[in-house]
Amino acid sequence: MRFLIKFSYDGTNYAGFQRQPNKKTIQEELEMAATKVNNSQKVIIHATGRTDKHVHANMQYAHLDMNVKITEKKLKRALNSNLPNDIHIIEAYLVKDNFHARYHVKSKTYKYYINLGEYNPLQRNYVFQYNYSLNIKAMKKAIKYLRGTHDYRAFITENIIKDNCIRTIEKAYIKQDSQNKDKYIITFTGNGFMRYQVRNMVGLLIKVGENKKRPEEVKEILESKCRKQNGVTAPPEGLYLDSIIYENLKDSILK
Repeated sequence: MRFLIKFSYDGTNYAGFQRQPNKKTIQEELEMAATKVNNSQKVIIHATGRTDKHVHANMQYAHLDMNVKITEKKLKRALNSNLPNDIHIIEAYLVKDNFHARYHVKSKTYKYYINLGEYNPLQRNYVFQYNYSLNIKAMKKAIKYLRGTHDYRAFITENIIKDNCIRTIEKAYIKQDSQNKDKYIITFTGNGFMRYQVRNMVGLLIKVGENKKRPEEVKEILESKCRKQNGVTAPPEGLYLDSIIYENLKDSILK
């Protein structure tokens, strides 16, 4: 039986989503919980993608195959009872055997939170504490250059060995938080993102906000396809995988 699980997590205490030797990861915690529910038969989790160390998720999906007969509600309850309290299963769906959590994704949305006001120790793991003013007007002009279909090679680390860096970003914008005038949210929605891409784009936008780069230089760096042109990576704490949209998910869910 193949299930699709929707879940969220606080990435503060993890080395990232993907399983790594001798490190605490989200994937490992999910697989250990699922294996217990599956009568100790090993379960492998296949997620929409991986998030880096200290990055959070408001919404993440993964599929897993279970040998035990169990309902969606009981699977959700059983997994949550075996997971630490910084990972939570929101929903579980019984899906067709050919459904794949990663390959059927239509778009993903990432949000990056940054605080320009007084340092907040309670939010240090969840909002980037920049704590200085930025030229938001210039940043809003600069982010427009990142929209569209481009080769984003200048914003990833492994560009030497990565063959295809072409992605489409349909939405990219910056807005002030409605509850806190000192907090800003940078949002990207696209058909896929590579490792460090969002954090590298945010890092460049911050340089624009510091008036160390002109908005037009974002276009120049993007077109250069050279990582060395943009060597700034924003801290991970402010980044969230916010939402995921699938192609025809309803058709894959078994009633």
